[in-house]
Amino acid sequence: MPAEVKRRKIAVLGARSVGKSSLVKQFIEKQFIDSYYPTIERAYVKGITYKGNEYVLEIFDTAGQDEFSPLNAQYAIGIHGYVLVYSIASRNSFEMVQILRDKIIDYCGVTDIPCVIAGAKSDLDSSRQVQVSELEKVAETNNAAYVETSAKDDINVGRVFQLCVQEIERRLSGNQAVPQANRCLIQ
Repeated sequence: MPAEVKRRKIAVLGARSVGKSSLVKQFIEKQFIDSYYPTIERAYVKGITYKGNEYVLEIFDTAGQDEFSPLNAQYAIGIHGYVLVYSIASRNSFEMVQILRDKIIDYCGVTDIPCVIAGAKSDLDSSRQVQVSELEKVAETNNAAYVETSAKDDINVGRVFQLCVQEIERRLSGNQAVPQANRCLIQ
């Protein structure tokens, strides 16, 4: 008898124009769109296999955030894990990662969230404003996984979402909690 398919909800958050939609589109559709159109929030579904288990990921591609915009409740309640995206070519977008993480924690009332910090646009290395060592330090401080990625060159795109599933499962420890409409899932 095949194992049960696990459903996991993942929110992709970050500052405006850091490459969130490009990352999600490359993962879901295997295509890169070079032009920028501001995103209206959208959800995608994709099945993956991780450590021999089948998962259905519901991925929420969010509109760009800034430090003053409120975190939409739908990205805190019922979400299993988070991908916090910044551009390696933007110091401001990197600083937004901590602000967004803190907002999620305030909303959920927990201190440890399943999270991947993704340094997008690694193909822009000549314009780099954030060093890998800085990413490593912020990830360690926040108990998060991390990776640099390029949607344009399809580098580490799938890895971002595998790491997110890894972080979710590490915290769930086999507990098959199902999201409830009125609470955060993080344990």
